[in-house]
Amino acid sequence: MQDLKITIIQSDIHWEDIGANLAMFEEKIWKIGQTDVIVLPEMFTTGFTMKANKLAEMMNMRTFKWMKQMADQTGALILGSFIAHVHERYYNRLLWMEPGGNFKTYDKRHLFRMAEEHTVYSQGESLLIGHWKGWRICPLICYDLRFPVWSRNRWNATLKKPSYDLLVYVANWPQVRATAWETLLRARAIENLSYCVGVNRVGIDGNGIEYNGYSAIIGPKGDPIFSVEGVEAIKTLELNAHALQAYRDRFPAFLDSDDFTIDSEIFEERDFLHGLS
Repeated sequence: MQDLKITIIQSDIHWEDIGANLAMFEEKIWKIGQTDVIVLPEMFTTGFTMKANKLAEMMNMRTFKWMKQMADQTGALILGSFIAHVHERYYNRLLWMEPGGNFKTYDKRHLFRMAEEHTVYSQGESLLIGHWKGWRICPLICYDLRFPVWSRNRWNATLKKPSYDLLVYVANWPQVRATAWETLLRARAIENLSYCVGVNRVGIDGNGIEYNGYSAIIGPKGDPIFSVEGVEAIKTLELNAHALQAYRDRFPAFLDSDDFTIDSEIFEERDFLHGLS
């Protein structure tokens, strides 16, 4: 496993305007130099809206094609969530898009009932752990951050190592709960002995909710490597693979963790999804 360059984009989002957001994020992406992974916020094409019937896209439509184009042109893995319409249901769906068109999806498991997200969107049923540049990466969405059982980095007996190396959260996390965001990002890194990256938005959305960002890259000991709040920002950092492995060798707490299952069979690793879903 070699070091991994990851780029986070903290940005305001044009409210419920897919075209304007795709144009804006494309302009931002062209400012990035060579990188391995680019992470965009949750619902980066619309903001956190419940108007799925108006804004949802079928797979292989505008956002999907745009992410494929960006991945092909940058040579980077691109992560971000959008509103997907699949089999008469709506999902807050994270798209994992690789250069060449291979992709995977993760549907948000924990739907934010305080905004009635659970009445509009369908719940995801499985965790995604993907492989990229020798790293095993687990991407999640916003409110998932509050539920540590779902993201637990369990011991993989086949690989004889933890299930993933990097935990990524894309979010629209309001400023009023910023302390929870900052604290839980660090907690997820510590308990899972992994890097943890959180990418949030800034600005005020169409519902008058304010966001201050605090997008962050956290090391496996829980120490912030980088964070930024209150402004739009693009940052590329290199995650040190040797430092991660050395810390795990010195402090293998995962060997003492408790085994468990989640609702019987919904915890699964999905590595390669080549067809549309």
